[in-house]
Amino acid sequence: MTYFKRHIDEQLLQWKFSPRRSPLLLRGARQVGKSTAIREFGKTFQYFVEINLEKQADIRKLFPENIDVKKTCEKLSGTLSIPIIPGKTLLFIDEIQVCKEAIMALRYFKEDYPELHVIAAGSLLEFSLEDIPSFAVGRIRSIYLYPFSFDEFLWAQGLDITVNFKKKATSDEPLPEKTHKDLVDQLRSFYLVGGMPAAVREWIDTHSYIEVSHIHNDIIDTYQDDFAKYKKRVSPVLLRQVLRSVALQAGKKFVYASVANDIKTYQIKDALHLLTLAGLITPVKHTDGSGVPLGAEENNQYVKYLFFDLGVMQTMLDIPSANILLASDVDFVNKGAASEMFAGLELLKYHDCFQRAELHYWQNMTKNSNAEVDYLRVRNGIVLPVEVKASTQGAMQSLWIFMRKRHLHDAIRTSLENFGKFNMLDSEDNFAQRNVEIIPLYALSNL
Repeated sequence: MTYFKRHIDEQLLQWKFSPRRSPLLLRGARQVGKSTAIREFGKTFQYFVEINLEKQADIRKLFPENIDVKKTCEKLSGTLSIPIIPGKTLLFIDEIQVCKEAIMALRYFKEDYPELHVIAAGSLLEFSLEDIPSFAVGRIRSIYLYPFSFDEFLWAQGLDITVNFKKKATSDEPLPEKTHKDLVDQLRSFYLVGGMPAAVREWIDTHSYIEVSHIHNDIIDTYQDDFAKYKKRVSPVLLRQVLRSVALQAGKKFVYASVANDIKTYQIKDALHLLTLAGLITPVKHTDGSGVPLGAEENNQYVKYLFFDLGVMQTMLDIPSANILLASDVDFVNKGAASEMFAGLELLKYHDCFQRAELHYWQNMTKNSNAEVDYLRVRNGIVLPVEVKASTQGAMQSLWIFMRKRHLHDAIRTSLENFGKFNMLDSEDNFAQRNVEIIPLYALSNL
């Protein structure tokens, strides 16, 4: 089966040759391609050892509480008949979440066998890590993987040259109109297909949105089957309700009462927490945005949530493909809610994969004001507001308000427009210089 390259591939190669290497813990939701990426990476070694602690339960006994990792590797090598040689072998421990002793053993690979390349991964891994609060700080390095980004979606179709071309585009040298139009068309397809590897592969094989939706439904069923494995205090029925409510409230402050009238708030909060741990939703927290770090001014009473994949969400909500494929630019995708979610997911996927990404937005708390900036980032130590527009139309009143309040000079507008910029002297703020860079939605990787 053809492997579709991922951003993480280059990071894994850098880790391989790092002299200060620690064991890696690959984290991410189910079916985002964790095991596939590691198997492909394993081809860069002379030997590759993969164990699955869920399927190979007998191997768990090789990870006792008082472990000698070198002896464990000797036993693994003898059992599997594959050499485990430092510098030549990659040891991949999959589904490690089923064995807490194996998770704890990772620290000893760093301390007692640092020359061996070791990577671990697992489904619902975050649940196990939550129960190990002081887990191997400084001895294990986490790396995060998400569904395909838009660039990876293009790579999978063999459009590497197009990706490189758009990365060179700027406000002074925008893309040719035909290239811009082609990328907008690709973006419409991505809104329906999404970034789950199985869905992308189905799209490339069939170019059928109907077949892709069948894959989405299979993915939804798999995740919902997992709900029974979550903490016992939250019912699978409630988890399904809350996940669907997140999809319905995309782009809005999450309102607990919208889930159901007869469910207590603390129960919904529990469900949101578990869905977040599973990687199915990502919080976007309100911040005052006065400075950095943005998390210092979070207001946890105002939170939006991103659904893990836009294509799966469209299928879950039964949104007809014609709503996207045939919509005018002005009406493109649900009046902006899906575009806002797409932008947030892209910012997650292009974040440093060795750090847990955090997303923030701003809302004007002044009475009778509905001003809101979709995302706040930090560039060169300065807050950078990012405003999402679903089309090529729309004023930027909220953006101007925020820039005036925080005395900012630079901002990003992302929409269906080609690359461009606005430069103006703001007469309402002592003629301060305002610079708004226009970056197409399909080119958020340029940030």
